[in-house]
Amino acid sequence: MVLNTSNQSIVFDIKEISEILPQRYPFLLVDRIIQLDLEENFIVGIKNVTRNEQFFQGHFPGVPIMPGVLILEALAQTGGILVHQKSQNAKTALLLSINNAKFRKPVVPGDVLTLQATGLHFSSKGGKIQAKALVGEQLAVEAEIGFALVQKEQL
Repeated sequence: MVLNTSNQSIVFDIKEISEILPQRYPFLLVDRIIQLDLEENFIVGIKNVTRNEQFFQGHFPGVPIMPGVLILEALAQTGGILVHQKSQNAKTALLLSINNAKFRKPVVPGDVLTLQATGLHFSSKGGKIQAKALVGEQLAVEAEIGFALVQKEQL
């Protein structure tokens, strides 16, 4: 973990993400966290979309498009890190709800997804975020995502 005291930015690499999230390949969909500001309740993650992702074999052959539910999952994983860090305990954030999801732009191999989440509500039991996935400056997916915090032993 790298703490940049000039702007309160915390950066996580894939190893540190794996210590927070229970998902593993091929379901770990966040490559790195490039910004985490706990005072502003904001996080930014990156997902590099490559042609060799397993889901492109069947979605859709010849015209590969990243499944929207996997983009939502990448947003949920990014938001789960924010909820986990805000809780300051050993609990894991589990997906509880997805509301107002909108798919705006197809995501294809070669795209870099910028996963942004802003905290709306946090408690000892969970949290809620507003999330956006961008490709460059273009909005690809947006949603409001809720989380429950549970002990790892309960998984």
